[in-house]
Amino acid sequence: MTIHYAIIIPAYNEEALLAGTMAAARRAMSSLPEIGKLVVVNNNSTDRTGEVAEENGADLVVFEPHNQIARARNAGAEKTDAFYLVFVDADTQIESGTLQTALKHLESGKIAAGGARIVMDQAVIPIVGWITDCWNRGAAAFNFAAGSFFYCRRDAFEAGGGFDESVYAGEEVWLARRIKKWARKKGLGFRVIQNPPVMTSGRKSDWFSTWDFVRQLAIIFLIPGATKSKKMCQLWYRRPG
Repeated sequence: MTIHYAIIIPAYNEEALLAGTMAAARRAMSSLPEIGKLVVVNNNSTDRTGEVAEENGADLVVFEPHNQIARARNAGAEKTDAFYLVFVDADTQIESGTLQTALKHLESGKIAAGGARIVMDQAVIPIVGWITDCWNRGAAAFNFAAGSFFYCRRDAFEAGGGFDESVYAGEEVWLARRIKKWARKKGLGFRVIQNPPVMTSGRKSDWFSTWDFVRQLAIIFLIPGATKSKKMCQLWYRRPG
């Protein structure tokens, strides 16, 4: 059986939100005539993430022992030969229209990859709202995709070398840049879907303070090579408790 597309969900200690993310993905998949595969990558979780993935009907559960989201996404891509790859974070829910539009873009033969506008699922502190708004504006203006929803052709993914495993944050930005460089030579574009957006969790707004966000941004922008250190990217890896 030929798999037309695969939705790949990297998940580290996501037992609380994973079932909802998978249910939303399944609803979106059910609206399409093409055959898709739902892949969950258990990224060395210490909770019931793996069991939740199996209990909620994942077509494939992959275990990736190194706790790094780039490796988790790449591990999922390696385990499927789907023509089109759609990466969705474990705290992000997608609508049927977003998935349909992404696949329509890829099937057109004119788009190599893209992303989607993001919205939060709850009220957030001002700095989180500002970061989200800045990201959405920048993504629309410069064609970058947030890791919460990244879609691409397999040949574009492979030509771009997959997600950069030398970094612990920003891997989707670097992959987008490499894919766009490859795509331009082939006359292909990169498209960010504006509507419907994807809805991602605003839980970090509850977990961390304004100072935590300011400090993380300062580290990323002021210290060269900071994203290559997991310790310097703790906002993406540290959990309360």
